[in-house]
Amino acid sequence: MRILIVAATEAEMSPLVAELDGTRRSPLDGARAFQASGRSSNDIDILTTGVGMVATAARTARALAQTRYDLALNFGVCGSFDRALAPGSVVHVVTDGLPELGAEDDEAFLTLEDLKLLAGGNQSPFHDGRLTNEAPPPNEVLSRLPAVHGITVNTVHGNDASIAAILRRCDPQVETMEGAAFMYACLIHQRRFAQVRAVSNAVETRNRGAWKMAEAIYNLGRTALEILDHV
Repeated sequence: MRILIVAATEAEMSPLVAELDGTRRSPLDGARAFQASGRSSNDIDILTTGVGMVATAARTARALAQTRYDLALNFGVCGSFDRALAPGSVVHVVTDGLPELGAEDDEAFLTLEDLKLLAGGNQSPFHDGRLTNEAPPPNEVLSRLPAVHGITVNTVHGNDASIAAILRRCDPQVETMEGAAFMYACLIHQRRFAQVRAVSNAVETRNRGAWKMAEAIYNLGRTALEILDHV
């Protein structure tokens, strides 16, 4: 099986990379090629896109156009609005949205649906205004992860008023800066995919002292390897 792994930064993939065997040259420009050493014969390309939805959308779409991958996996960290999702926990993002995509009308926010630019919220690849993974890969490890709803933003939330507003409008559980872009690319290319995230922090007024980035990245790497073991 040919597998594409997409991550925003090399740091997020470092624990996984340490367990893989680089034995071939990737056909994908800018990616590193590995095999799951001692575990399977899957060919794995790891693509580091850079931070943000623009870089992720462009590089993921190019990768999927260049090579016929059987599976695409997005691994990274996220912030959590849901206090039941403690820092360090790993989740499977099954729906994602772009809540900044729209227009301001004084103090009101107009979505693409409000603006008549997304008919009924169901213009492909959207469903009810969101991106949905309706057919995630059958994977024992993936199925055990909490399935959550995410949002993807250019500016992560760190203000009480804006956090309250986004919760009222979208009711998200997690947020990232890349997830929806990855999902969009996979949906338009009709590739089976999964977005897996480890919670690095609660979404709140910025408080780096409460973050658990190292623990999140460690748990992300361990979960990623377990998912690959069961592909």
